Order: sequence, then structure tokens, then C-alpha cells
Amino acid sequence: MKIVVLDGRTLNDDPKAWAGLAPFGEVAYHDVTEPDEVLERASGAEVLIVNKCAIRRDVIAGLPDLRFIAVTATGFDCVDVEAARERGIVVSNVRGYSTDSVAQVTFALLLELTLHVGLHSDAVFAGEWAAQPDFSIRKTPLIELAGKTIAIVGLGQIGRRVAGIAQAFGMNVVAHRPSGKPADPNDPIPALTLEEAFERADVVSLHCPLTPTTQGMVSRERLARAKPSAFLINTGRGALVVERDLADALNEGVIAGAAVDVVTREPIAPDNPLLKAKNCIITPHIAWATAEARERLMAATVENVAAYAAGKPINVVG
Repeated sequence: MKIVVLDGRTLNDDPKAWAGLAPFGEVAYHDVTEPDEVLERASGAEVLIVNKCAIRRDVIAGLPDLRFIAVTATGFDCVDVEAARERGIVVSNVRGYSTDSVAQVTFALLLELTLHVGLHSDAVFAGEWAAQPDFSIRKTPLIELAGKTIAIVGLGQIGRRVAGIAQAFGMNVVAHRPSGKPADPNDPIPALTLEEAFERADVVSLHCPLTPTTQGMVSRERLARAKPSAFLINTGRGALVVERDLADALNEGVIAGAAVDVVTREPIAPDNPLLKAKNCIITPHIAWATAEARERLMAATVENVAAYAAGKPINVVG
């Protein structure tokens, strides 16, 4: 069968790294595929491997040989799953590969917001420490996490791992479940509405998928409920946040700071309002991308293709 990798560069830009797919068919590798190139490159493919390349209804309609789409990510909003289902096309994703990495980056961002380690290091190298008599200098308030409350929005694998780390720091953990599923009465993590989470939390951390329900959930109205000392962390999806509203909240002192690893349009647009917001840290969608996580993702993608080839698909979405 023909297997086409449409946008492999972000996972691994060495075509040899995709050799694990070779036993299952003829592999055509592409670093990046522009929207107007998808139909031509995917023509004749039984299997498509995609990360962010959009496979919408019109594309699916134009690929009569397509039978399987392997998404090299946990989020699968790049694929029109309903259109695929109508055609009998199986869609699989990869779950859990980045849990540790995303949790680690979540706290890297939070620690930078509360301690500004980079700023203090830059001050030392700029000569500020050497130029004054005190043994210690503080460029910003230094904030301790112990005793603070973190509200985790989305209590899946990543949210649970973040909760465990937060508890190790001595934080109080509460959660909101956007899925609407009732909380387990035996769960030790209290369940709150989103409004309650913003009102009570010192830190709100987003770990939920992007759905019609969650899109724009962090809005001006919700931010207005937060403490002026609160921080927002987003390592989920950019469109969970109304970016203009968050920028205004930061610039007006409605909340104290934010750190985002994702934005609505990626790569970031030069006019994204967060680029000019006060006390806003932006990283370029790196939380998933440690070497270890990418190795797990590649291995799991090969497993997904192998399972499909054997007639027993796994990790099927939708």
C-alpha cells in the first residue's frame, strides 16, 4: 500500500527516521505540504500520516483510495473525523506520549512567572549584581507556590500529572472538567465550575482539548472573575483563549501574568496582541517536543500503522 507522510518535519525531518513504516508499504515523505499540494501528494495513498496538515471533507472526497489516517499527535482537530467516518476511513491518534513533557513545561512556565529566573540571570551578566553592595538583588517579586491554589482545566493524563507535581510543591489542587462528565465522588481533587475555578485559583492551567464547547472559554468575562494576582498557563490549544481579551487583562492588571506555549494561529502572527501584553511569556509550541516524547510518538505512529495493516486498528478516534 502507499503511505504518504504529509508534514513530517516537526516530528523528525530526517526521512530515514520514518523507516519503521517501510515494512508496510511504499513510503513517500514530505517535510511540509501546503494546502494546495495535499490532493496531488496524497493521490493514490491508502494511508496518510499527518500532524497539522488539514484533511477536510473536500480533501477526503478527492482521495478515493484513502482508508487510514494516522495523526502524529493527540489532538486530531486537523481531520474532519465525521467525513472520514462516512467514507469508512479509520482515524487514529497517539495518546499519552507527551504527558511528562507537557507537565514539565507547564511548571517551567509557572516557575518563570513566579521567579523570573531568566531576568535575574540576565541582570547578573549585565553587571547589576556586581555594581551594588548587597549580597542579593530582586528584580521582581518572588512568589512561593506552596499554599497557592492551582485550578486544572481538563483532568486527563496530562492534567493528572500536573496535579501530582503541584501537590509535590505543596499547592492546593482543584479542577474543572469541560467534558461535562460527572466527577468521581471519590476523587480527592474537588470539582468546580469554570467560573468558580477562576475565582478561587492563584493559577489556572489549561489541559483540555479544543472543541466547540471549549473554544474561547478564557474570555474577558471569565478573566474578570480572577484574582489580580492570578496567573494563566496554556499548554493546551491556543483557541481556548480569546487572545485579545487576555492581552487586555494583562495590560489592565486584571491578572498578574500569563504563559502560553500555544496560540490560535501558528506560527504566531506578527500582530498577535499577546506579543505586546505585559508579563506574558510565549514559547513556540515546544511542550510536546522533548526528544523522548518525539521518540515515543514516532514509535506509537508505527504501531498504529502496523495495527491497521493487520486489520486490527488501535487508538481509533471518533
